Amino acid sequence: MMKATHPSCEDRSELDSVEVVAPEENQTHHRCTENSGYISSVQNGSNIVAFLKKNIFVVLTMTAVALGICLGFALRHIKMSAQSVEYLSFPGELLMRVLQMLVLPLIVSSLITGMSTVDRKVYGKMGLRAFCYYMVTTVIAAFTGIALAVLIQPGKLFRDALESSGGKTETVQSVDAFLDLMRNMFPSNLVEACFRKYKTVYLRNDPTREHLGVINTTEISESLFIVLFLTWKPIVLPVPGTSDGFNSLGLLVFSVAFGLILSSMETKGKPLRDYFTCLNEAIMRLVNIVIWYSPVGILFLLAGQVVKMTDIGQLGLQVAMYVVTVITGLIIHSFFTLPLIYLIVTRKNPLKFMAGLLQALSTAFGTSSSSATLPVTIHCMERNQQIDKQVTRFMLPLGATMNMDGAALYEAVAALFIAQVNNMEFNLGQIIVLSLIVTAASTGAAGIPQAGMVSMVIVLASAGLPTEDISLLMTADWILDRLRTATNVLGDCIGVGVVQHLSRHELKAPVLQETSVCQENDAVKLMRISSLYL
Repeated sequence: MMKATHPSCEDRSELDSVEVVAPEENQTHHRCTENSGYISSVQNGSNIVAFLKKNIFVVLTMTAVALGICLGFALRHIKMSAQSVEYLSFPGELLMRVLQMLVLPLIVSSLITGMSTVDRKVYGKMGLRAFCYYMVTTVIAAFTGIALAVLIQPGKLFRDALESSGGKTETVQSVDAFLDLMRNMFPSNLVEACFRKYKTVYLRNDPTREHLGVINTTEISESLFIVLFLTWKPIVLPVPGTSDGFNSLGLLVFSVAFGLILSSMETKGKPLRDYFTCLNEAIMRLVNIVIWYSPVGILFLLAGQVVKMTDIGQLGLQVAMYVVTVITGLIIHSFFTLPLIYLIVTRKNPLKFMAGLLQALSTAFGTSSSSATLPVTIHCMERNQQIDKQVTRFMLPLGATMNMDGAALYEAVAALFIAQVNNMEFNLGQIIVLSLIVTAASTGAAGIPQAGMVSMVIVLASAGLPTEDISLLMTADWILDRLRTATNVLGDCIGVGVVQHLSRHELKAPVLQETSVCQENDAVKLMRISSLYL
């Protein structure tokens, strides 16, 4: 019994050996744990570095937006002169000038290259799908704005505020605005269209003594003269005029037509196709360089705008509910309507798609111009989303000119806001007509800063609303213009993704010619040179 309770010598030796080996295994386990922790930390660090390298433009642009807003609010406490604010905004002004410099050749070369290198049937189907997408999303945006304005009723709270506002607006007739749109589609001078567009101006002939002829006031009573003077109606004459800025619509129509003609010329049109292909590639390389400067320009551009804006307290008292209504509509359209359309059509995650557009959206917010953002938008779609160049360089210039979802929503809310301020009730038929007017006006709006205010005057005049009441809306337009521009750019990008998915089978067809001029093999060049001497 006693022997059974004590281990033998062999057993003790085995136990001793186990006791000796166990600490070594524990130490090894601890070392492995420490090594694995070190490896995981290194991997996490490398993942962060890889993320920053991949998204460096997005990080810099988003940081610039935040710093620009903070810097602007910090400098508002300093009584800066107008000249000092101009100096502060100068780096941002340079960015706007450079982007606008690149927009014109980018639109022309992109459209001509795209239309001339792919079968016309492909672009016919793609253009029809793009047009349907633009119309559907614009109508949805307009009805979203109308529904929110009817539901929230932002104008009923500020009737007294608008009674004291006496701003003046430019006279715009809806018929003349439509005719100007048609005239700009077909410019009489292509060179002039690069820096100027047609615009009807109005000459007002106010009544004077000369209008009434030579009148001897000593023979006619003063009261009779006053009656004649006041009953004389001023004459407003529409005359041809111009406004600064390139005619994007006319250049777009010309580029599409020119590209289709080059496509039909086949081998005879190859030299011109090669030229515009190289031009387009060179412009995109310039864009890749300018991208690095955009965070700096956006920072100072936003800082200057925040410093120049009107008193925030006064803004809140006047148009707080109006601003809330517009922003709510833009959020619904940007984060619900457009992603839902993308999800239904493509069956892909819209949030992942939108994450690759942060730099373009930030640039749109900073510049408040979808046309100026166009180079950055093309860069994001082709580099981040891997979208086919045939789609991006056809649809994005088109969308920057025609697709204005944010402007349609804004104009719908603004029109009903002014109607509510003036105690005007719209029935269902008038609301439908208003939505059609808003859709047409926003589709023809140019993608330049403050273009929404110009089309807003057209909407108000067409709907029979007082155009002078728009002056109150200008106090909040600096922020709403940027938000609706970002919505416009997002709508353009979602449309590109949708149309590429629907056109994926047609895009697999071979193109008419390869873009081989910029990528031509040296051996081919030598063969061509040698053939000249044979």
